[in-house]
Amino acid sequence: METNQALEAFQALSQDTRLAALRLLVQAGPNGLAAGAIAERLAVQPSTLSTHLGILERAGLVASRRESRSIIYAAQFEGLRRLITFLMEDCCQGRAEICGGLVPREMAACGPSACAPKPSAARGRVSASSTPAKRK
Repeated sequence: METNQALEAFQALSQDTRLAALRLLVQAGPNGLAAGAIAERLAVQPSTLSTHLGILERAGLVASRRESRSIIYAAQFEGLRRLITFLMEDCCQGRAEICGGLVPREMAACGPSACAPKPSAARGRVSASSTPAKRK
């Protein structure tokens, strides 16, 4: 995910109705919910909710589909995964175990041997000049 895409997603999530709608859709799972049901559960006017859901959809966090006369919205789990990965890909200087399972080791930007600070040969401590390797 590019920085601009992440910023658009965070901007979409920075409003309470949109965040509540996304959380509701995550709970509903891949089948999603009809727009009317979302509006009812969140006590929001349908026209207002439509605007909010459109913003979430443009940010890649929800998807819509028509079923008969209803529009069904569902969380875009792949978009959410990309956003979380964007946040966590450089977790803890490549030491994914510190992130408490949020990022599997294979998703870390680089393994511990490549990114972790190197101990000083003389004292066994991390030297002040040790810095993590940069990703290309």
